[in-house]
Amino acid sequence: MEFSILIPTWNNLEFLKCCVNSIRKNSIVQHEILVYVNEGADGSGDWCEKENIKFIHSKKNVGVCTSLNALFEIATKDIICYVNDDMYLCPNWDEPLIKEIETIGDEKFYFSSTMIEPEDTGNKCVLAPFPFGKTPSEFKESELLAALPKMNKADWSGSTWPPNLMHRNMWKAIDGYGEEFSPGLYSDPDVSMKLWQHGVRIFKGLGESRAYHFMSKSTGRFKMNDGKKTFLKKWGVSSSWFVKEVLKQGQFYTGPLSENKISPNLKDRLKGLIS
Repeated sequence: MEFSILIPTWNNLEFLKCCVNSIRKNSIVQHEILVYVNEGADGSGDWCEKENIKFIHSKKNVGVCTSLNALFEIATKDIICYVNDDMYLCPNWDEPLIKEIETIGDEKFYFSSTMIEPEDTGNKCVLAPFPFGKTPSEFKESELLAALPKMNKADWSGSTWPPNLMHRNMWKAIDGYGEEFSPGLYSDPDVSMKLWQHGVRIFKGLGESRAYHFMSKSTGRFKMNDGKKTFLKKWGVSSSWFVKEVLKQGQFYTGPLSENKISPNLKDRLKGLIS
């Protein structure tokens, strides 16, 4: 089973090379790799062309949402996977995902790999702290690979972050990433909410599918959107309420989520409006 892997990048060639190389050497099948090159002042487009990678180039940075939607239009596979350019996909990362899809036999799912991060931010969905480097040039790949068998992570609930994947028919149903969130903050929970509204109840993070996340802060290079407020105005609930109370994010995965009426807690709404 092949995926179409969508990778937005913005003058991040060192990271992009590491990401693509990890996909090529650590996947059990040969996936379709598609890259959206924003600006490309670092030669990202030339590198993609040299590596025979299909890519789209924009002279300006259009943000994650627009990049992903454009890449979807040229994707040819049924499974659509979004990966950030600052990620190294670990050996056999795709095998657990393929097995899950084949087991379910349905299009209504949303899966995430488990990120390994150098810093502990309190995120219950990731493995941290495992400081194997914050850039590809200082990446301790051999140490990471040696440590992987000792890292234990149970499957968790609340898939939102990349690496994530869904069926192309679900992408079409929700009309992809909401460009009202451009350049991208809070577009991830918005996708999960749209999938929820279309009947998806399997939001599963797989503990055995791993990706090292360098935690590159591209968002610090330009002014970000107020995604928290956009989400609240759009859905009538805060994103924090949705991922915690509905998606049960970070909790042990126990199966498809139960029905939960999307009705906001008044205090939570007020807190979201004034924060």
